[in-house]
Amino acid sequence: MKQLVEDMAKALVDKPEDVKVSEVEGEKTTVFELRVAQTDLGKVIGKQGKTARAMRTILSASGTKLGKRCVLEILE
Repeated sequence: MKQLVEDMAKALVDKPEDVKVSEVEGEKTTVFELRVAQTDLGKVIGKQGKTARAMRTILSASGTKLGKRCVLEILE
C-alpha cells in the first residue's frame, strides 16, 4: 500500500526524489502521510482536489480488499 501511494505521487511530480510516504498503522485504520516538495503540492492536490480525491479512492479500494481502512494525508 505504501508503495502504491509512493508510485502514484512520483508519477505526478517534477521532483520524485522529494516524495516521502510514512505509514502510521492503527488497529483497523492505516494513515499514509504523503510529503512532496512545496512546488509540487499543487500537482498532487489537483484542481479542486480532484487528483487527491482520486488517490484517496484508489487507496480506499485497495484497503477494503485487505479489510483495513486507509486514509491519505497530504502534508506540507
